[in-house]
Amino acid sequence: MSAEYILAEGNPRVILCERGIRTFEPYTRNTLDLTAIPVLRQLTHLPVLIDPSHATGIREKVAPMARSAIAAGADGLMIEVHHDPDRALSDGPQSLYPDQFTRLMRDLYVIAPVVGKQVDFGYLDKAAALRRLDTAGDGARRRAAFMGRIGTFSHKACLQYFGERVEAVPARTFKGVFDQVAGGTTDFGIVPLENSLSGSIHQNYEHLLDYDLKIVGEIKLRIMHHLLARPDTRIEDVRRVLSHPQVFGQCLAYLDRFDWERVAVSDTAGAAERVSGGAEPGDAAIANRVAAETYGLDVLAEGIETNPRNFTRFVVVGREAVAAGPHTRSSIICAARNEPGALYAILQVFADCGINMIKLESRPSVGEPWRYIFYIDLEADLEDPSMHEVVRALEEKAEFFKLLGSY
Repeated sequence: MSAEYILAEGNPRVILCERGIRTFEPYTRNTLDLTAIPVLRQLTHLPVLIDPSHATGIREKVAPMARSAIAAGADGLMIEVHHDPDRALSDGPQSLYPDQFTRLMRDLYVIAPVVGKQVDFGYLDKAAALRRLDTAGDGARRRAAFMGRIGTFSHKACLQYFGERVEAVPARTFKGVFDQVAGGTTDFGIVPLENSLSGSIHQNYEHLLDYDLKIVGEIKLRIMHHLLARPDTRIEDVRRVLSHPQVFGQCLAYLDRFDWERVAVSDTAGAAERVSGGAEPGDAAIANRVAAETYGLDVLAEGIETNPRNFTRFVVVGREAVAAGPHTRSSIICAARNEPGALYAILQVFADCGINMIKLESRPSVGEPWRYIFYIDLEADLEDPSMHEVVRALEEKAEFFKLLGSY
């Protein structure tokens, strides 16, 4: 109840920190009670921080406890790091070496999306950049557009990337998102670019080609689909299911168990909204948990997607960068000349410069039959001055070249 006393006096800035409890076990300094995490998340709205360094007191035990804490739903970690633990003035035996901390952060980067979170290595730079935009602008709150209604995965991606510093603005279409950013109505837009199961969203690649905007960030979300219905509805009562057509394809194994009518709608949050306000007692929607909370629906079944490795990569587009470099990734669009070895010549530039290519996809050029353009993602910051020669070489080798952005 100590947190309640602080909150009751008007200070909302409270974090609960689990540092271990005293038990009969003497091997570690304390017993790290990870069961407290789901209990606290159910009983309170306060963020939960875990301190595996203090709890275990043993360097080798810090990383596995940190990974377990995030998997259990912790909001953050407190971890001690020292370049020379043997000479540390305090708590050397529990301090990670920098390379151990680096490996741990890479592990957490993979684990976090599974529980609906992300490790944002650029958070501090991004927050500082947004503060500068607020100061340099008219004092108005920055705005970011997303496609769909409140409660869609695009809305969740927007909130997860920007937090509460940016106002999330719905748009009816993906083109509407790009129009708002290009016209200055919003500062940023966030759109899905590819799904791990169904592939690329080609419509948005074409918008990236057509608009004079840059990719300034990205975020990956795990896509979990839930069956939602009005309160007191049982699965036996369901007769009709509403959702986006792509969602039906991702939940086939579950849906094929029932003889339900499938009604396609424009987005998952729209399905939840229609079920919430509809008169049909047998209606249900497939959407995420945010949509359930937004529209007052109960979750009848959780995680009904056929493949749990369902992730969507969203990109943030804007007229200017969110944060200053250096960046770790760049995206480009190019077209190869109609001659032998033309594509090889472009790819050779990356090989010669030691740049790792992590995606290569070809698409027909709109309005030009049998002509193709290539979308390429690279592990490099092509906007850095040191990469000018690389960009110049690409421009020489390609018939058409556009740098979509570094982020």
